[in-house]
Amino acid sequence: MNQARVAVVTGASSGIGKAAAQALATQGWRVIGLGRDPHRTAAAEATIRAAAPGANVTMIRADLSLMSEARRAAEEIISCTDRVDVLLNNAGGVRNRLEMTTEGLESTFASNHLGHFVLTTRLLPLLRAAAAQSQPGATRIVSVSSSGHERCPGLNWDDLQVLRNFTTGGAYTNAKLANILFTRALAKRLTPEGIVAHAMHPGVVDSNFVNHADDAMQKYMATLKDISLTPEVAADTLVWLATAEGPGRTSGGYYHQRAAVASSLAAQDEAAAERLWKESEALVARVLGGTQ
Repeated sequence: MNQARVAVVTGASSGIGKAAAQALATQGWRVIGLGRDPHRTAAAEATIRAAAPGANVTMIRADLSLMSEARRAAEEIISCTDRVDVLLNNAGGVRNRLEMTTEGLESTFASNHLGHFVLTTRLLPLLRAAAAQSQPGATRIVSVSSSGHERCPGLNWDDLQVLRNFTTGGAYTNAKLANILFTRALAKRLTPEGIVAHAMHPGVVDSNFVNHADDAMQKYMATLKDISLTPEVAADTLVWLATAEGPGRTSGGYYHQRAAVASSLAAQDEAAAERLWKESEALVARVLGGTQ
């Protein structure tokens, strides 16, 4: 009997993460979901199990804005599976003010990028284990970015977390650019091992995404209500990137509505992708004491 493929989905307690986790569970995948809020996470698990009776579903509570939590979540995943076939880095969000975590990191950058950096690098042995038993391209890492990355002209290496002249929108677009650059760095490192990495833009989603945003962003998102997608529709490309044959033939792409689309020139900067990797390593080592 073939072993069920394993998908790890961050932000699986609501929105497109929950929709993707449910879709994969109904397709017979073993799903390990991460959620920040304990009540939403428990409710999501119940909903997924009801939609996919008999599915193998594990939910882990973790706040990925904290590097120690990201590391702990990775350790919990490692304790319950010996492989990860697909990692969907979906969790994220925007804040209504400059907010520093207890670890001294700007919350938007930490939750959208650095937490996934820790989780992904810690799970690489399990991704490599799956790749060793699979066809090239079947093992995948998909990161949810946004067309908002186009509004960031490039990462500022002297102020990577945009603490100076901070705006909530600027912090968000900066983090979404980091998602794509991280994807490029992963693709460069992992494609020779049969692991592909892609990023995607889900579109405007009718979810709780902007619940913690400032008034200006909430009002702006309200103007887009008529073109917003349900989480299930928005998650379609995410699930397709995880499961379809086509996306396994390339790596380092950026997708929207099941199609490869152009990212900004700043997002195509290979040197920036490599420097972001090194800067991320340094930030994480500062927090975790070099024991990430």
